[in-house]
Amino acid sequence: MSPGSDQQSTVDGVGHVVDGAVATVTFDRPARHNAMDQAMQIRYGTLLRRAGEDPAIRAVVVTGAGRAFCPGADLGLLDDISSAPPTADLDDHEGFRNVLAAAFTPKPVIAAINGGCAGLGFVVACAADIRFAAAGAKFATSFARRGLVAEYGVAKLLPELVGRGRALDLLLSGRTFTAEQAFDYGLVQEVVAPEDLLPRAREYATELATHSAPRSMAIMKEQLFREAALPLEAAAKEATALMLDSFGRPELPEGLASWNERRPPNFPAYP
Repeated sequence: MSPGSDQQSTVDGVGHVVDGAVATVTFDRPARHNAMDQAMQIRYGTLLRRAGEDPAIRAVVVTGAGRAFCPGADLGLLDDISSAPPTADLDDHEGFRNVLAAAFTPKPVIAAINGGCAGLGFVVACAADIRFAAAGAKFATSFARRGLVAEYGVAKLLPELVGRGRALDLLLSGRTFTAEQAFDYGLVQEVVAPEDLLPRAREYATELATHSAPRSMAIMKEQLFREAALPLEAAAKEATALMLDSFGRPELPEGLASWNERRPPNFPAYP
């Protein structure tokens, strides 16, 4: 895919379009209000991994079609599971790579939460790097109210976003809360009018794609995952090694030149 090209498709309930350096991935399964089945999970993960490997794509927006973002897993599938629980195998334990694909891709991922965001959809949103929400959008973890557990790593992600006490509140109660409350909790970075949500998310993604070095953003995402688990001294040593390495990369002279010349940078693609 080359910058400036538009390619649109919807496969297995997930839409995909590329506009310049920004890819938009849309949950689009209207018959089930964007509830996620396995095919959707796999398609979503596949698209995020492809974006991560495509040097022409520098940022990704994830949203939902219609009035919902993603209300969770298709409950019809859960009925089948409860009557005949699956035998765990390696594939069962690796499914998280699709749900958490936003966290694992080196590209920045912005979730544009247009409506109902619960359960599995809530985990997808937490795995994104930035979250914008439409005013009045509803959120819920839901797991405890379905007799389930905190799935797919959300027990790690949510406390890092809102703090341990609030995370326990939202997970144990499974209660519904609004976009405005999500902003107060620190879960979302902006709340905007519904009609402005997707333009705002794409504007932000385009700003990242235009002004921030792809290699820098990729390394920073890795740093946040690794260094958060390290003692401060170890984190500082790792960051210093990465900083010294960056001095020899082409991004630095271009970043300095663009600043001095008062023009947008022309950073090299990454990877």
